[in-house]
Amino acid sequence: MIVLVGLNHKTAPLSVREKLFAGCQGESNLLGDLRAIDGVLEIMYLSTCNRVELVAAVEDAPQALNALKYFLAGQGGLTNEEAAVCLYGYQDAEAIRHMFRVTSSLDSQVMGEAQILGQVKDAYRQALEKNATGIALNRLMHRAFRTAKRVRTETGIAANPVSVSFAAVELAKKIFGTLAGKKVLLIGAGEMAELTGQHLIGNGAEEITVANRSLSQAASLAEKFHGKAIGLAVLDEALCNVDIVISSTGAPSHIVTQEMIRQCLRKRKNRLLFLIDIAVPRDIDPAVDSIENVYLYNIDNLQDIVDENMKNRRCEALKAEQIVAEEVTQYSNWLKELGAVPTIVSLRNKAEAIVRMEMIKAQSWMSKLENGDREKVDVLVKGIVNKLLHAPVAVMKEESAELNSQDIVAVVRQLFRLDE
Repeated sequence: MIVLVGLNHKTAPLSVREKLFAGCQGESNLLGDLRAIDGVLEIMYLSTCNRVELVAAVEDAPQALNALKYFLAGQGGLTNEEAAVCLYGYQDAEAIRHMFRVTSSLDSQVMGEAQILGQVKDAYRQALEKNATGIALNRLMHRAFRTAKRVRTETGIAANPVSVSFAAVELAKKIFGTLAGKKVLLIGAGEMAELTGQHLIGNGAEEITVANRSLSQAASLAEKFHGKAIGLAVLDEALCNVDIVISSTGAPSHIVTQEMIRQCLRKRKNRLLFLIDIAVPRDIDPAVDSIENVYLYNIDNLQDIVDENMKNRRCEALKAEQIVAEEVTQYSNWLKELGAVPTIVSLRNKAEAIVRMEMIKAQSWMSKLENGDREKVDVLVKGIVNKLLHAPVAVMKEESAELNSQDIVAVVRQLFRLDE
């Protein structure tokens, strides 16, 4: 049986997630402690800023769910109330579905983000290194990775940007075609400027200048991009030498005016200029947008793009959920068949033992046969046994996938007296 226990950004506030994250990160033998829990056969744990989850193959699901919840609550120092409200537990198909949805980023804070797949792979790799997984979880995780790949290739869930900073970069790419070699001016040195700068660098921009009222803050951010820092006093000059401007200061009024841009364009010989104003109130005079060869977008323009893309992602998520459902069914059927494997092996072993015994009894008359004839008898007997076993083995595999595998296995064990 497969179970999953944990908490995430939907069920627990940041303060609770921080406690559990810290409790799990600080334990070097966490997997060893988890494997020592009674009834846990295989286990792995996933720990990120947004979720901490345990997924395990167990003997008894209800017992394991309680034990694993108790373990997590103790690990994070959670109160009884926090544990009751924040921790969730799933078993069998629900647990498998949740794992596949997490790996495919359908359960992420930003649906479609790619980071979670790498985090799950790292968690699985750690469990493998500690020999904490076996046939059930190994198959589960490979199915999860297969599901994530199908979701990414068969749907458009990750095709459109859903953050303001990334939407800004995508707009710039539409204007210029490529950002390779483009020069960028970041006005402001806050978190939004940093995020946008990271996306720009990741898409080929080569030279970044950071302008800020505090030159020390500008220098601190510019250092991360191997760029240069300037004060706002020389903003006019900087505008003449760049292709893309991202502005996100806390200034009370416009710091980039229509006249500044007009004068700048004369020196630029009307070379294209792309500006994005993320600030509220706005840093760039809206009148700038009326100037030829100048493209200006503000936070509302970007938010409209983000909102539309989120709608698109939700539509694609419906296709992704169908893929997840297909993969859950296939893995669940395999898992049920797995429960019949020991009985199938026992049935074959008993049949082979009977054949050996009867062949020994027949040695007195078989010894009189030619070697070739003895081999023919041996092949004949084994062929008959294999054909007799084919039907019950096939039924066990098929029925265990459709019904409760324990029921059909119990019947077969009783019919063939396998426990005697």
